[in-house]
Amino acid sequence: LNDMMQSLIPAAYPILRDAFALDYVQIGFITLTFQVAGSLLQPVVGLVADRRPMPYSPVVGMMFTLSGLVSLALVQSYGGILLSVASIGIGSSIFHPEATRMARYAAGGKQGLAQGIFQVGGQAGGALGPVLAALIVVPFGQSSLAWFAVAALLAMLLLAWIGSKQREISAAFDAMRARASKTAGEVRHAPATIAVGLTVLTLLMFSKNAYSESFRSFYTFYLIERFGLSIEASQLMLFVFLAAAAVGVLVGGIIGDRIGRYRVIWFSILGPLPLTILLPYVDLFWTGVLTIVINLIMASAFASILIYAMDLLPNRIGLIGGLFYGLNFGLAGLAAAILGGLADTYGVEAVFRI
Repeated sequence: LNDMMQSLIPAAYPILRDAFALDYVQIGFITLTFQVAGSLLQPVVGLVADRRPMPYSPVVGMMFTLSGLVSLALVQSYGGILLSVASIGIGSSIFHPEATRMARYAAGGKQGLAQGIFQVGGQAGGALGPVLAALIVVPFGQSSLAWFAVAALLAMLLLAWIGSKQREISAAFDAMRARASKTAGEVRHAPATIAVGLTVLTLLMFSKNAYSESFRSFYTFYLIERFGLSIEASQLMLFVFLAAAAVGVLVGGIIGDRIGRYRVIWFSILGPLPLTILLPYVDLFWTGVLTIVINLIMASAFASILIYAMDLLPNRIGLIGGLFYGLNFGLAGLAAAILGGLADTYGVEAVFRI
């Protein structure tokens, strides 16, 4: 529900561009504003939550998302758009650290599977945004975004219930971890190892997110300009691209538990390279096929990267969630803004070759 509401922002770009006569730089700055607002607070929220758990903080975050959605539906200026998406971003920044902790606590001994399931929710919700935009927002206009306030209210109810169960779930996790540490001994890493490891993992995640965000922001325009698709058809193509990530992240989490996260990460980083180079030169059919395979492979390492980071700092789960959902998406938003400038100068097809 959280990621579905977030994904309505880029899904609504073609409508906002026509309504407010926006150029690609302005569209890139909408992405940047949203992602920066969703990133700066996350590490801070995560650090505070590690020291003092806040089981009901995601409910507060969802209130920000609710207000941002309603505001975006009614806004009449470009500045208003930026304020609206910033509110949605702040909601996400409050949601993710505590949600990441709860997914970790509920995982039992299958961290890859658990993070994969958690990510399936996010990726599936993110993929639904373009479909809902094509079915609802395009026919009924910008004001129909306010209808999705129902999803925010439902999410608040679910989060309140999860918050009431946090003590029970965390107690079970602590007991399991105590048993495991007695059996195997707890591994402690040197500060230098932690610093280098987190830096490498952050760079890997940034490379993936920068590519994905460029697709979220500009793929529909690329399809419309290059192949002459309608807005609705381009949104469905974006849905197919994003839906592939939902499958990839679950499969990658399961495989990582079995063959090792190291191998999954290598495959996820290097596997898409020839396909991404080929993508700008193929027809519409192969564009669809390649985007599915690219995102399937890219998404497969998300759970592995996140669990590696959690293993480096096992007592800072909220901070890790804040860094990897926050910092990386903020950096990806910056990349989208830069690519928006390049799209205005050289054309959106050039951006996909880059």
